[in-house]
Amino acid sequence: MRTALLLDRDGVINVDRGYVSEIAAFEWRDGVFDMLAKAQERGHLLVIVTNQSGIGRGYYTSDDFERLTGWMLEQLADRGIDIARVYHCPFHPEAVVERYRAAHPWRKPEPGMLLQAAQDLGLDLGRSIMIGDQWTDMQAGHAAGVGRLLLVGEPKASPPPGLDGVVRLPDVKAAASWLNAAAIDPP
Repeated sequence: MRTALLLDRDGVINVDRGYVSEIAAFEWRDGVFDMLAKAQERGHLLVIVTNQSGIGRGYYTSDDFERLTGWMLEQLADRGIDIARVYHCPFHPEAVVERYRAAHPWRKPEPGMLLQAAQDLGLDLGRSIMIGDQWTDMQAGHAAGVGRLLLVGEPKASPPPGLDGVVRLPDVKAAASWLNAAAIDPP
């Protein structure tokens, strides 16, 4: 079974400006290329797991998301970085687009996207790593049984109970340094 570096998108790969859906608004986080390259070098699959309630809220369309994702993947590929899969969840209980109005098992803090990735890609989640910028990312990783949880930046919410062992780092650049120094090989 393979290991993965599971990543949230907004706040980890790019600066979170709130519902980023256009190339012009997409700004790479400092350190992200180093972090992804080092994880890939060590044999970890790179998997993006991102809530995209902006689709359900009507702020942008699935086509907008796919267009931006395609551009992002091309930019990463040009740097020799291969993203194995991108999972996204457009659902939200208060969505204005009716087909996306639901409490969905893929919406973090639920672990659905991570569990689907494990099934699709043959991942050993217990030996994998989740990096996110919100406690919901950590909750999803914990619920899915991900072995290492890294939280970057200052989340909007307070930490929920029961999430021991989360490594807190100030930003993605620090996460890249931590991963380089702390051997991200399976625990």
